[in-house]
Amino acid sequence: MRTILPLISLFLLFAGLALAQGVRKPVWAGQFYDADSARLARQIDGFLAAAQPVRPAGTIRALIVPHAGYVYSGRMAGVGYKAVQGGDYDTVVILGPTHRVNFRGASIWPEGAFATPLGEAAIDAEAARELAKASGFRFVPEAHAEEHSVEVQVPFIQRALPKAKIVPVVIGRPEEATMRTLASALAGLAKTRKVLVVVSTDMSHYLSRQEAAETDADTIGLVKGRKTSALLRMAERGENTMCGAAGVVTALYYAERMGEAEVDILGRTDSSEGGGPDDRVVGYFSAVVSTKPAPGTAAGEAEAKEQQAAGPRADEGDFTLSPEEKKELLALARKTLESFFKDGSIPERDAANPKFAAPRGAFVTLTRGGSLRGCIGYIEAIMPLGDTVQRCAVYAATEDPRFESVTARELKDLRIEISVLTTPKRIDDPELVEVGRHGLIMSRDGRRGVLLPQVPVENRWGREEFLAQTCRKAGLPADAWKKGAVIEAFEAIVFHE
Repeated sequence: MRTILPLISLFLLFAGLALAQGVRKPVWAGQFYDADSARLARQIDGFLAAAQPVRPAGTIRALIVPHAGYVYSGRMAGVGYKAVQGGDYDTVVILGPTHRVNFRGASIWPEGAFATPLGEAAIDAEAARELAKASGFRFVPEAHAEEHSVEVQVPFIQRALPKAKIVPVVIGRPEEATMRTLASALAGLAKTRKVLVVVSTDMSHYLSRQEAAETDADTIGLVKGRKTSALLRMAERGENTMCGAAGVVTALYYAERMGEAEVDILGRTDSSEGGGPDDRVVGYFSAVVSTKPAPGTAAGEAEAKEQQAAGPRADEGDFTLSPEEKKELLALARKTLESFFKDGSIPERDAANPKFAAPRGAFVTLTRGGSLRGCIGYIEAIMPLGDTVQRCAVYAATEDPRFESVTARELKDLRIEISVLTTPKRIDDPELVEVGRHGLIMSRDGRRGVLLPQVPVENRWGREEFLAQTCRKAGLPADAWKKGAVIEAFEAIVFHE
């Protein structure tokens, strides 16, 4: 042991000197996530494309996502990042727990960048200085040297929020003073910039699948109910619930300082779904923490007036596609697939048509001999329609988790169908659902399912069966639409080759 300790100290000294130079090199690329930039980008984009968007009533302040290897937790992380994808954030503060270094307080990375196979994610040095000054927490280089909880979030941020800068923070011992101090500093930071807090945490470790489901359900209930005192006690006692509990409590404290806090649970899974053993699973969940300004305050009244003034989108009912435009989009999808399977490239699209340049949600469905081969899309309008069609065509062929990837030899036998969508609207009366006109989104208990308008027509379902099948798609009981599930409807222009 006497010879080992000096070597460890020497490693930490050199690691600290290297880290102090500003750019942290990836440590876990090739282990927790793919080291190849193209494959990594496709994988993350596939996770995002397969997830369903959520729209909390207030402003999203924090995102809670897992930090295991992407093969196990990547899909659930994608569910979380989908909720903020394309959001208008200046700074993403990543709160990760320490797994290897025992220290008090928190370590804030000061400047430079975090490198990943996707490039360098720039540090918001000014925000880091403000956070350090307000909290009094210093930079502890060895806390970041081999910590994976922060590193694995960076590639997702690079794909989902490419314009945002980051502030990596590793939290030491889970002490209440640390959490409250950090939450106060975050609230101060949010006064000068648009901040998103990303909390990195897994759930129970190495229980049976059934035990993990029960333990995690209890923990999720505490998070949903914002039971910070109970979560804090569990964290301080080191209970087998959440390794990142300190970050979760910090985020809840922070949100409560910003307004009326609310937690939306987006989903829960475990490592067995990624091929791990059933008797020693690790649990994962995703959630968003949002706030609404308190009623009666100037901020609350301003938000209410803004929402009232916004009204429905003016172009929703007027949007059309001519037969020529439909053919052009179908040709673009096929050309994209042919190019991608030839050399991995995405061809440039013609930017002349303003309809293709405007953001709009869409799905691309691939069938072969009448059987589904892949279907992926974006419900929300987060990118130009032309780009959406290109991206979804590739993802439907390669990233739909229900099917093996399409092969180049299959291309000539595939039929391409495109569904261009309107913005989903909540429906409180199920009688208003029209088969053949509406697609549906069903949500409850952190589960969401989507069926396109053509699905009930093809299956000859009536309204109630359509509602029931959408519930089943979400993993809910068939009658959940009668028992508190949120129903959203959208329309689509559907066309195929």
